[in-house]
Amino acid sequence: MINLGDYNRLRIVRFSDHGAYLDGGEIGDILMPKSFVRPEMTVGDEVCVFVYLDQQERLVATTEKSKARVGDFACLRVSWTNRFGAFLDWGLMKDLFVPFSEQQVKMEVDRWYVVYVYIDELTRRIVASARLNRHLKPATEEYVQGREVDVLIQGKSPMGLKVVVDNAFAGLVYSDQIRCKLLPGERCKGYVVKRRDDGKLDISLSPLGMERVEQFALQLKKELVEAGGTLPFSDRSTAQSIEARFHVSKKTFKAAVGRLYRERIIGLSDTEIWLTGEN
Repeated sequence: MINLGDYNRLRIVRFSDHGAYLDGGEIGDILMPKSFVRPEMTVGDEVCVFVYLDQQERLVATTEKSKARVGDFACLRVSWTNRFGAFLDWGLMKDLFVPFSEQQVKMEVDRWYVVYVYIDELTRRIVASARLNRHLKPATEEYVQGREVDVLIQGKSPMGLKVVVDNAFAGLVYSDQIRCKLLPGERCKGYVVKRRDDGKLDISLSPLGMERVEQFALQLKKELVEAGGTLPFSDRSTAQSIEARFHVSKKTFKAAVGRLYRERIIGLSDTEIWLTGEN
C-alpha cells in the first residue's frame, strides 16, 4: 500500500528515458524522475522515496526531503499566491497548496505559518490548512501530569501561547510559565501540567518539581565551569536577576544551589557561588 504524502520503500522495476519506475502494487508503477536517479541504482533495488502528486495530479516519487508529511503540523514559508490561495515551500519541486477557505488570515509571500498537512477528501490532493482547531484532537488519559511531550509553538493567546502537543493535541502555555521569547514554528520539550475535561493540555516548558531542580543543578554546574568557576549569584540574589540570567524561578535556583552545596560541589557566600576544589 502506498502512503501518499509520506516516505515509502519501493522497488525499482525498470528504467526509461524519463527516469526509474517503481513498483506501486495495485496502483501501478510510479515514476521517479531522471533527476533523482543515481548511477549506482539497478533494477530490483529498494529506494526510500517521498510519494506525492505532480502538476498533472499523477503519482510521482522523489528522493527530496520533505519538510512535512501528511498528518504533520509544521511551520512553512509562503512561496507565492494567486486568486485560489497560497503555496508553501515544503522542500519539494511542487509547492503545497493552502486554499483561501483554509487560511485564518490572508497569507502573504515570504511569511511563515503553522499549518496542518492532509489529503482533501473531495479532490484527493495533498493540501494544508491554517485552521488548526479542525485537526487537533483531545488528548487521551495517558497524558498525565509530568509527562514529557514535544511542543510546536502555534501562536499567541490572551493567556499565553497556544501550542501543538506531540503533533496531535491542543495545548496552552500560560504567560507565567514563559521564561524566554518563543516564536510560532519553534519546537521544544514540554511537560504536562494538567489534562482538562475537554482534552486540552496545560503545558509547562520546564520539568515539574524535583526533576526541574535536578535539571537546573546540572545546568548551573555547567555554567560555573564555563564562567571560570565563579558566578556573582547567591540565594540572596533577587528573583528578577535570577530569572533574567537563568530563566528559572528563585525557588528552583535556591533548591539547586542547596543541593550542590550539600554535595560539596559548590561553595557560597552572600554574593557569589563557586566550584569547590573537591569538584
